[in-house]
Order: sequence, then structure tokens, then C-alpha cells
Amino acid sequence: MVMAHPAVLTKLIEEYEELRALYRGEGGEQVRRRMDDVAYTLCVSTGTRDVDAAVVAARRQLA
Repeated sequence: MVMAHPAVLTKLIEEYEELRALYRGEGGEQVRRRMDDVAYTLCVSTGTRDVDAAVVAARRQLA
């Protein structure tokens, strides 16, 4: 399996968490679409199919 660079994983996790917080607060279609894009990239980068599993896998790779 191809491993994503740690800096990329860090940026993806940070961006996903920021977008998730924004979506819960203000919401908005544009925020949701960007959050979906980042979630997809996280899943591809970690070889998972679920964003929660992707975040866990990314954090493990960074540990």
C-alpha cells in the first residue's frame, strides 16, 4: 500500500476537523461539499472506506 506523506495526512486531518466544526455550526452546501472532498481524500490516502476509520488510520500513521 502506498503511504501518504505525514505532512499531507496532518493537513488533511486538520482541514477535515475544521470543516466538520464549521458544518456543525454554520453549515452550508459549500462547506459540506469541501468536507466530503477532504473525507474522500483521507479515505484514499489511508486505504479505508469510512472517514472515521480514515482519521484513526491517519493518526496511527502519524504516531
